[in-house]
Amino acid sequence: MSYGRFDPPAHEYVVTRPDTPRAWSNYLGSRRYGGIVTNNAGGYSFTRSPAEGRLLRHRYNSVPAEQPGRVFYLRDRDDGDYWSAAWQPVGKPLDRYHAETRFGPGYATITSDYAGIRAESLYFIPLDQEFEYWRLRVTNTGGRTRRLSVFACAEFTTEWNLVNDLLNLQYTQYIGEASFRDGFIRASSCSRLPEDPGNFANRDQSRWWWMTLAGAPVSGHDCDRDAFLGAYRGYDRPLVVERGACGGSAGFSDNTCGVLQSDIELAPGETREVLVLLGIGKSEREGRAALRRHGNAAACERAFASLKARWHGLLETFQAETPDDDFNHMVNTWGAYNALVTFEWSRSCSLVYTGDQRDGFGFRDTVQDMLGVSSMLPEVVRERLVLMLSAQDATGGAQPEVRPWSHAPGSMKPTPAGHYRSDDCLWFFNTIPAYVAETGDVAFYDEVVPFADKGKATVLGHLRRALEFNLERTGRNGLPCGLLADWNDCLKLGYKGESVFVAFQVRLGLAAYAEIAGAKKLSRERAWAEEELKKIDRAIARTCWDGKWFIWAIAEDGTVYGTSKASEGRIYLNTQCWAILSGFADAKQSKSSLAAVKKMLASEYGVAMCAPPFAKTPVNVMRAVLFNPGNKENGGIFSHTQSWAVLAEIMAGDGDRAYAYYRSFMPSAQNDRIETREIEPFAHCQSTHSQFSKKFGTSRVPWLSGTASWAHYTATQHILGLRPEIGGLRIDPCIPREWPGFKARRRFRDCTVHVEVRNPSGLNRGVSHLLVDGLRVEGNLLPLASLKPVTRVVAVIEA
Repeated sequence: MSYGRFDPPAHEYVVTRPDTPRAWSNYLGSRRYGGIVTNNAGGYSFTRSPAEGRLLRHRYNSVPAEQPGRVFYLRDRDDGDYWSAAWQPVGKPLDRYHAETRFGPGYATITSDYAGIRAESLYFIPLDQEFEYWRLRVTNTGGRTRRLSVFACAEFTTEWNLVNDLLNLQYTQYIGEASFRDGFIRASSCSRLPEDPGNFANRDQSRWWWMTLAGAPVSGHDCDRDAFLGAYRGYDRPLVVERGACGGSAGFSDNTCGVLQSDIELAPGETREVLVLLGIGKSEREGRAALRRHGNAAACERAFASLKARWHGLLETFQAETPDDDFNHMVNTWGAYNALVTFEWSRSCSLVYTGDQRDGFGFRDTVQDMLGVSSMLPEVVRERLVLMLSAQDATGGAQPEVRPWSHAPGSMKPTPAGHYRSDDCLWFFNTIPAYVAETGDVAFYDEVVPFADKGKATVLGHLRRALEFNLERTGRNGLPCGLLADWNDCLKLGYKGESVFVAFQVRLGLAAYAEIAGAKKLSRERAWAEEELKKIDRAIARTCWDGKWFIWAIAEDGTVYGTSKASEGRIYLNTQCWAILSGFADAKQSKSSLAAVKKMLASEYGVAMCAPPFAKTPVNVMRAVLFNPGNKENGGIFSHTQSWAVLAEIMAGDGDRAYAYYRSFMPSAQNDRIETREIEPFAHCQSTHSQFSKKFGTSRVPWLSGTASWAHYTATQHILGLRPEIGGLRIDPCIPREWPGFKARRRFRDCTVHVEVRNPSGLNRGVSHLLVDGLRVEGNLLPLASLKPVTRVVAVIEA
């Protein structure tokens, strides 16, 4: 069953049924001022932090899930009938009400038709601004004049701190105010305190925001939520809308809101446009300036065009034309957009993520999130890399989270020893070389960056400390300790238990470090890394192979997990993949372990993390036992890991199986199975119920997952194989045999490279030479010397 379709030329997804199984959402704005919007105009807004800067209220896990949001109500002043411009919250019968939502990068457009009235509402945040637009166009499609009232409604928070606003009611119900003055709703929290704009983290200050309407006269207002809704009513039938007129209430303590009423009259075929602007600051200051500059239809249209141009320009960094339309949807628009959204927001805001306790940049997540966007935002990635390097302690470990508004490199308190995670800084060895390969910025390795707590080092010095951190913390078998946790937070081995996954990460890091040092002619550094690489290889070889696959981990008490003798968690996906990705596994081990993955873990919806699921293992060892079987880390299909399985198959040379795995978790490939998937078919998710679950194939926690970065990186650089290197662009696709080829266009080093890959013999891989602007180049590397502003390349896969 499908609830919508992709519109590739517009870079949009069109929701054609409003009654989606769950609320589907999109992102607005940036960390400066941002928000969530759903297919029924639900969601919320905030500035800088979704946990500390929330100004539009949202109740998590509530029913309905997406209200209150940004609501336009329409009421016929002659017959008293009323509805909402989006299907919800009023929810008119769908045999009489038609709605369509278009989600594009950074915006949503919702069009509805009901009772001879067409309403088109547009929601977006202009570039580099601290306010949002709601634009409503109302058209009379009938044959008689219509007299309508429009009510624009938003429910405000009383304190910008999310937890306080929703839970600390004995405090927050006494600090909010809202009133209507000079055409603006003027809202505040703790208004009698001074402002402290230079110290966002200071809660003991006044906060201000505003709301106004342009394009039609304001005929009424309300600022008290309960006066607007009425007792024992919800947003589906507000008392004020039912009666047809605002009451002019002021908000004082309790719960505030912003409601602006405008009465309009439409002749047959006539269209009227109303703008709502809502933003932060004082109405008489920031609000008045925004209205003066942006409060007209032409300004709104220009801002919307600029927003689309900005996003489309980023998406144009890489475009492909392959035989699989579903793959094209992700590569050309939604995979790239998912990666960009995740890079911007980390794990801080969605209809699931609240921002509480995950408000800034989680270290390990953020370092990985850069991998998929370095081609689109190289300068911003460089800045983010410096930020994250400055969150590495002098020990080589990391601060678990970075909150940019309070981060002070060189003077942060060091992370307590018992709170270090073993994998955090090892992700630098995936992301930093990828950034340098993309940009050619080899001087980055020599840039000096402070540690979080004390001291400083070059970027290369930071990388060495990352390796030393793990090499200095090994267990009885010579493998890196798991510490508080490795990537899998559910694994509790004891502080000195050993993580095989991290052992493979260290191996990859040492190999990368040796290569970097060799390129920089740092012979002593290279020799050190190569010697340590030999040591860890010996430790892995002694301990980690179980005969058919690699073990999972070794607990502090010596218990070995992930063996053929285990009744639960017998095989673990991550160690099979990373044995290959790190370069440790030989051909025989690769074949055997990947065969075990296929047999024991793979399914039509993705590859499970482990099998069999845990049911009896003590929770103090494996916290995944808390989850139902086939959910999340307990044998669920954890989306983040899916690309690692794809990459492992690519490294083993099986393009067919690699692509089958990729399609199994690719959202767009499930657009016609929404009754099973339930969540957005254009957004990656955290996890999917596996074959061990009673809800096999159902996906949860859309957006904001490490899946996004890894999936886009895997698709563009390894399936399609257009992979940057310091010396040029490697063209090394690994595709399904049935593909006759594909075309792609990629920006690289300020040039545009057009690539045509031909596969006449039906192979997975094997480009032996290139035709670069008609000239033959041996091998599959497009060298920098051959690059022109526009370069055309033909690559043939042949035996």
